[in-house]
Amino acid sequence: MVDRSVLTHPLFTGVSRAHLSSLTAELARPWVAEVEGRRHQARGGARKRALGAGARHQLVLVDRLVATLIHLRHDLPHPVLALLYEADRSTVTRAVGEVRRLLAQRGFAVADRPGVRLRTLEDVFAYAQAEGVRLRLDATEVQVRRPAAGRGGRKAFVSGKKKQNTMKATVIADHQGRTLWTDALRPGRIHDATAARTAGIGRCFDHFDLVQVLLDNGYPGLGRDHRGKALTPPRKLRPGAIAPFAEHRERQRHDHSSQRITVEHALADHKRWKQPQRWTHHRDTYQAIATLVSDRTITA
Repeated sequence: MVDRSVLTHPLFTGVSRAHLSSLTAELARPWVAEVEGRRHQARGGARKRALGAGARHQLVLVDRLVATLIHLRHDLPHPVLALLYEADRSTVTRAVGEVRRLLAQRGFAVADRPGVRLRTLEDVFAYAQAEGVRLRLDATEVQVRRPAAGRGGRKAFVSGKKKQNTMKATVIADHQGRTLWTDALRPGRIHDATAARTAGIGRCFDHFDLVQVLLDNGYPGLGRDHRGKALTPPRKLRPGAIAPFAEHRERQRHDHSSQRITVEHALADHKRWKQPQRWTHHRDTYQAIATLVSDRTITA
């Protein structure tokens, strides 16, 4: 069978071996706590056997982490991973679910702040105000399978922009394209500005007066409601406008676009992983990938 050490190669996992080692150390404690909590609930009380007694895990934490990374990076099916690890398919499915959830809960790395993780939108705005960082916000859509006929809310996944069944994620990046935060996936029919408002961006604008966020043309309402904070590009002039005014306006729009483009680079980094190219699984998949990308951009 396949040597498990070979599967830890960056070509399989998408992260360096040093990054993999740090991830294993970081997730060890929360994973053990989750396992023991599940066992405590199943027993209905404290354990009666000595710590370490009983059956051993067929897949240790590092194997579970590597299998999850391979699944996220290459969308390798669970039965194939089970064959590589000589385990049952249900074991791999349970392991991937556990680790993916832990990855999604880690938060996002911050440059020059080792150990600091941004987990909420309020954390991002507080960091931006303290460090004088101008944020970039945009939304991206991931195609999904069409929900089964008769399912409630089936039309909510139909995107008016993509004309497909999609899920939408709101992403915030800094001036270097580093991912600082992603919202939970929402049905694709929801408007970009509505998704941002639902996440609580209006409340953040009210509490953090010095933070500015660069937006595209899809957020005119935020630009109107939070002037000087939510910065949208100037509107195009009507045809026939005087040439000097038209050229000046185009330069303004170009400058705004060149500053905001870094969030597009962050979205491209997420889409390099196989799973977001066609999302068919769980809502925490995108956040798990985004946290890994944020680590890589900090350590690169």
